[in-house]
Order: sequence, then structure tokens, then C-alpha cells
Amino acid sequence: MKGTLSNVPIAKELDIVGARQTGRNIATELGFSSVDQARIATAISELARNIYLYAKKGEITFQQVEGVAPVGLKIIAKDNGPGIKDISKSMIDGYSTSGGLGAGLPGVKRLMDDFDIMSSDEGTTIHVIKWLR
Repeated sequence: MKGTLSNVPIAKELDIVGARQTGRNIATELGFSSVDQARIATAISELARNIYLYAKKGEITFQQVEGVAPVGLKIIAKDNGPGIKDISKSMIDGYSTSGGLGAGLPGVKRLMDDFDIMSSDEGTTIHVIKWLR
């Protein structure tokens, strides 16, 4: 079951729920605890919501990886939106360009074990990994 497990397109609000459920199901199959399943599902919700809110469409990809632990779940959120103008600002708790709480990306970083973000005017790609304990 290594490699890409699933791709979930994000184009409408309901797709956020689908991505969250897909991620939770995969986390369950990989043996993550219920607490880590909730962390993973919450991170997916934030990433998918950001795609929908800021880029209108994109996708969430789920991959099984090996490395720090015997198995990890890698989640890739990718869009072709306008990009994040100031990544460092977007990583500050409370900063929001949409009027929200500004907990999104900093929260995702706290919930997951690895976090990497790349953004340009051609889109944003975020890679996060949760390692099985």
C-alpha cells in the first residue's frame, strides 16, 4: 500500500468533507490512533478549505511514506490559485486575509509532524506528514 493512495479534487465546499473523510479512512487503515486520526482530519479540513476559499479549486493527495517511523501519511494540498503573498505572515497565529481566526496554517503545522509550503503566483503546494507512533 505504499505510494499514492488517493487524490481528492477540491472544487466545491462539499469536497472538503470528502477529503476529510478519505484522509480519516486512510489513517485508520494505516493504524493511526483515534487522536491522530482527528488531528489528520482537522489538518485536511484546513488545507482543503484554504484551496476552496482562496484558489477555488485544487486537490488533496494522500501518500504512504517511510522514513522517521515505519510508516507515515503524507498529505499534499495543491492548487493553481494566486499564491500566498507573504508566507511568513500566513504562519503567524491570528493573521487572516479572509476575516477568519487565522489559525489555519499555523494550526496545520502544529497538528502534523512535518510541514513544507511552496507558493508563487502560479499556485501553492503544501506537504505535511504525520508519522505513525
